[in-house]
Amino acid sequence: MIFKRTKILATLGPKTNSGEMIDKLASAGANGFRLNFSHGTYDERIQQIKWIREATAKTGKPVAVVQDLQGPKIRLGNLKEDVAVVSGDELILDFAAEHNGFTIPVQYNLAEKTKIGEPVYIFDGKIRTTVLEIVSATAIKVRVENPGTLMSRKGINLPETDFAGDILTPKDIADIEFGATQDIDYVALSFVQTAEDINNLRQILVANGSTAQIIAKVETKSAIIDKNLIEIVKASDGVMVARGDLAVEAGAEIVPIVQRRIIALCRQYGKLSIVATQMMASMVTSPEPTRAEVGDVSNAVVLGADAVMLSDETANGNYPVETVEAMKKVILYTQNHESVQDIKIDNENKPESYDAICIAAVDLAERINASAIVAETKTGTTAANIATHRPNLTIVSVTSELRTAQQLSLCYANRSYVRSEGEHCGYDLAKELKQQGYFGDGPITVVIVSGNTPGVSGETDTIKVHIIE
Repeated sequence: MIFKRTKILATLGPKTNSGEMIDKLASAGANGFRLNFSHGTYDERIQQIKWIREATAKTGKPVAVVQDLQGPKIRLGNLKEDVAVVSGDELILDFAAEHNGFTIPVQYNLAEKTKIGEPVYIFDGKIRTTVLEIVSATAIKVRVENPGTLMSRKGINLPETDFAGDILTPKDIADIEFGATQDIDYVALSFVQTAEDINNLRQILVANGSTAQIIAKVETKSAIIDKNLIEIVKASDGVMVARGDLAVEAGAEIVPIVQRRIIALCRQYGKLSIVATQMMASMVTSPEPTRAEVGDVSNAVVLGADAVMLSDETANGNYPVETVEAMKKVILYTQNHESVQDIKIDNENKPESYDAICIAAVDLAERINASAIVAETKTGTTAANIATHRPNLTIVSVTSELRTAQQLSLCYANRSYVRSEGEHCGYDLAKELKQQGYFGDGPITVVIVSGNTPGVSGETDTIKVHIIE
């Protein structure tokens, strides 16, 4: 059996809000499910998580649950009717008002953050405006720069506005507290600007007893400043290239280069990388992807991304299962015909001997044409560090911790299993998989990476080669 090395993260929504659809997505190749907390109720989330874990039990494949926080996603309020605007029109954007002509309600107090001269983009950048005046404690006046139509609840982007670390809204705090009581593996933080945003969230998670890891969503101009980006990668457990808002905030032309930079940094520092937004957008309404979309997914695989994400395609699209199947086909064909691009790996934060074990395991496995690398791991660190070096074969990670297995399900090349701690648990699992037909006919060779003290984090120090008949 050939496992895909780049993983698939699928967003749940109205079209996939059932146990049956989640089963189908998991069977088709989804390795994780994103719960978008911009929409839905807590009762819906509890039911979705229950369905996800039931799907895991049926397939025997751990999957990750990602809680995606809304963040300061600013939107217009409800309008009485659509409002046509032209260049030169002046609008009042008021947090405390109702719609009245060119006085437009917004769901965030822009007067507290914006400054005169800053751009305010409405409706995914379709209407561009500039701040003329701070009218009151709750309202600003903006000048329209191009014609367009305003509609209820359309998003607002503020690419030049400094939120000064204030990116967690009261809704986000409530959602974090709720998530801490649920089986959540990752929390995705929206509109990250600096590493301090990550550190703040981590303190809140720890205070609430959560073991979830943090994914930083890079979608602001501040976050892609080189110094900030490096610190964000170091502080987080993973980074999502949120290409939709990033294109509006910083310009569509910068997105491909930033994507390459983020994936390279995540590989350099051993962090999860996820490429998101419109990867197969045409499949919302079409049963087949475009050639450009196939190329987009294939490029992410060649760059060495840990995972690629589907949004509307699986949340609202007409072909959610077919989209996952199509994405899986692209990943498998690419990995079987093209190697991942090499990058320089920075070992500054890793113990030299420990990382040498991971490098040696990958090199040895590829030299002897092993069928898999088996990583015995408590916290997932060993398996994740082996994945940093992007081996061209499966990493079978075996752990006694269910949370670790679920988190590793989005990690490059990892196929995770939960087993009791023991001296030979990696070897026993390899034998079990061989008997189940995972490695085909004939004898196989596996490279097992372990520690002399099973279950103790940071004690990985041993490489063994086993031939299994």
